[in-house]
Amino acid sequence: MKHYLTRLEEAIKNNWERPALGNYRGETFTFGEFAENIEKLHLFFETIGIKKGEKVALCAKNSARWGITFFAANTYEAVLVPILADFHPDSINTLVDHSESKVLLTDTDIWNKLDIKKMPSIKAVISASDFSLLWASEKSIQAASDNLQNLFDEKYPEGFSADDVKYPIDNDKQLAIINYTSGTTSAPKGVMLRYECISANVEFGQKRLTSYPEDKIVSMLPMAHMYGMMFELIYPLCGGSSIYYLGKTPTPALLLGAMKEIRPYLVITVPLVMEKIFKSKVAPIVNKPIMKVICSIPGLNQIIFKKVRTSLLDAFGGQVREIVMGGAALNPDVEKWFRRFKLPFTVGYGMTEAAPLLAYEDWWEFVPKSCGKGVDSVEVRIDSDDPYSKAGEIQARGISLMSGYYKNEEATKAAFTEDGWMRTGDLGLLDKKGNIFIKGRSKNMILSANGQNIYPEEIEAVVNNQPYVIESVVVDRGASLVALIYMDTEKMKEEGVDIDRHTEFLKTEVNKSMPAYSKISKVEVMTQPFEKTPKMSIKRFMYK
Repeated sequence: MKHYLTRLEEAIKNNWERPALGNYRGETFTFGEFAENIEKLHLFFETIGIKKGEKVALCAKNSARWGITFFAANTYEAVLVPILADFHPDSINTLVDHSESKVLLTDTDIWNKLDIKKMPSIKAVISASDFSLLWASEKSIQAASDNLQNLFDEKYPEGFSADDVKYPIDNDKQLAIINYTSGTTSAPKGVMLRYECISANVEFGQKRLTSYPEDKIVSMLPMAHMYGMMFELIYPLCGGSSIYYLGKTPTPALLLGAMKEIRPYLVITVPLVMEKIFKSKVAPIVNKPIMKVICSIPGLNQIIFKKVRTSLLDAFGGQVREIVMGGAALNPDVEKWFRRFKLPFTVGYGMTEAAPLLAYEDWWEFVPKSCGKGVDSVEVRIDSDDPYSKAGEIQARGISLMSGYYKNEEATKAAFTEDGWMRTGDLGLLDKKGNIFIKGRSKNMILSANGQNIYPEEIEAVVNNQPYVIESVVVDRGASLVALIYMDTEKMKEEGVDIDRHTEFLKTEVNKSMPAYSKISKVEVMTQPFEKTPKMSIKRFMYK
């Protein structure tokens, strides 16, 4: 397996003058400038006494300098601690302290809300916007920051060149990242990932969907989350590709505008985004009576499907080779339509603890309703006496899996079986070719009065296909199933649809396709969208 820092070093040397990281319509760094800034941060770390293995926390919105800081700490062999910028200030204080970080890079507006007294290990706080020093524990650290350019010029009197780039690769088993899965203040779960965990994911990505220097990507996922960090930063950059950041969560207009301008080769997203695009752009067309007739006529329907496919891909810039979705299941009805259009999409499966990939399949081999096959670096099993027909917990083992949770032995022990397999907490099935089919989260499963296993995600998929439904959560209340639904009430008002009558109609329609034990007894209309995690999964625990 090739070390990802070897790939990065090669990418820098071979693409010195090409763009590496940029902010959309903002500052851009070539690979040479990227490497030079990494070296300056190395000098700063060394001057203020940061040792290899010590922690560097990074809590800022997505930006080119976020990527530079990540690789500066990573290539210095400090342990990078990415923290979501959306976390509450108290949570950020807690996680920086829990990780024992020595340096914090953050945005000024976040820094103004933090309490340095609650982060006693911190020696320096650096601005994410320009790398200036926001706070120092000692005057010598301020002096080191002020004198950094002089130190750099003294070390490289003839200028910094590609020949000066050399990154360590004898560190496969060393800790590289601590990635916290939540902002909780009680027993935080910091996932410990080694350098080899990263190398395994990059190796698989470059093997199955090689990125090239002429390729570009638009980053829209949170970088502090492993999904975005790996596949919108580490993997493409190791292939010499250019990455452009949108900063905060973009509006649909900004996102599509950036896509058309940058023309990415790959779109990394979550199902919710693609479902919204389908409902707003495609469903109004294919659901017209005349279109339903045309779509049922062989030959003629292919002409329509090709036009829809071209229109969708053009909306993403026209250069997309694949659309990869992860973080949740894709709505089955939307998936069916995407397949009819021959859209180059696939749905993968992963988690932070796997850095993050557990399963994937190329779009042309992808099996509907699955999430692909286990990736090269892991083995996957179903904890069931019949994994092909009886759902059981999905478990995995391999070199890309975490070492455990930082300073949390209890959670680490609970995460692994006695024979060393990691528990995912997800329930699933396999087919004979090894494709994985997720049935739901084990903690979400509802056991009916007569012993039937009910997977709320399956009911929600049917509910979400009903007219005017944006999203839903099915919960168990007193042995009855209740569907909590957030609806497009503005559209209903425009079209003169009575909400109470429609919810009764909706319940009837959903129950037509449900077995007796999975029928919903009540529908409750929510007035606000459901609270979500950074990867856009609904925080189900809030609605039980």
